[in-house]
Amino acid sequence: MRKIKVLIIDDSALIRSVMKEIISAQPDMEVVGQAPDPVTARELIKIHNPDVLTLDVEMPRMNGLEFLEKLMRLRPMPVIMVSSLAGQGSEVTLRALELGAVDFVTKPRVGLSDGLNGLAQEIGDKIRAAARARVHRHELNAAAPSTPRPLSSHFISTTEKLVCVGSSTGGTEALKEFLIRMPASSPGVLITQHMPETFTNSFAQRLNTLSAMTVKEAEHNERVLPGHAYVAPGHSHLLVKKSGAYYFTELSKAEPVNRHRPSVDVLFHSAAEALGPNAVGVIMTGMGKDGAQGLLAMRQAGAHTIAQNEASCVVYGMPKAAVELGAAMEVVPLQDIAGRVLGHLGSR
Repeated sequence: MRKIKVLIIDDSALIRSVMKEIISAQPDMEVVGQAPDPVTARELIKIHNPDVLTLDVEMPRMNGLEFLEKLMRLRPMPVIMVSSLAGQGSEVTLRALELGAVDFVTKPRVGLSDGLNGLAQEIGDKIRAAARARVHRHELNAAAPSTPRPLSSHFISTTEKLVCVGSSTGGTEALKEFLIRMPASSPGVLITQHMPETFTNSFAQRLNTLSAMTVKEAEHNERVLPGHAYVAPGHSHLLVKKSGAYYFTELSKAEPVNRHRPSVDVLFHSAAEALGPNAVGVIMTGMGKDGAQGLLAMRQAGAHTIAQNEASCVVYGMPKAAVELGAAMEVVPLQDIAGRVLGHLGSR
């Protein structure tokens, strides 16, 4: 079996040593090189042609984001950010994902060696997902393409339906592409994206600046309003409940499901119960199977269900699991999902 070749880029000798131990302990991986800075890394990339890079942000000679920008423009390849800035500087990490990084791991603030070893399974899983990820060249010096305009909503006449969306690896950019196409008059949207709690509020605020909808981090027991999108906070499951004629959010700190809290399955199962046919369920890019069983429950309850297609996914894990279960009524490219959602809402 061919092993996944990993190059570690970090200015800390301790971090490089611990990361090498973690990665080398994975039976399907090998560390082909270590670099203290991006300038050294460039030569090692030419020599070893790695499958995945792990990349720090704060380094001498060249900042990690600057290197990532150049890499994704000139020689795109899967990158996982591994940085202490990921925890306190969510904007930096969101920018890295925007530039093309597949995923990120947050270095522990204290006890680096023990803390990273505690993340060994997560690091291994994310490297495996990154090795299978689709990465694209970023033409950052070219004229920026115009942002898609929100689609027409003149045919939406209902206020009793909601849209529930789940995503993971690659989901930050996929959700952006979906929401910028949704008009301000859209039915309420509930979103579960696998993301730590230090990120979800910043992520929601960023989406709010780009979307015609009002996007916010979900709070407990707030009424779900048309034209609003609610992002599950990283510390809690997001559920939807019905009270009288209205729908409300519910946050729960129950145990993780599929190793995730928030879990897409939790949101989708609550939608199947509370919304029945008054829902559209969408499952997007991500590793693992979270959301597949919940999307099936939504379909069985009468909801319309959509999965992102393989070609437009960064990681075709969650949508693939849903398709294999028969949970998805449609499998469509990312850029078409908003149109299919709105088309269905207008046809019922």
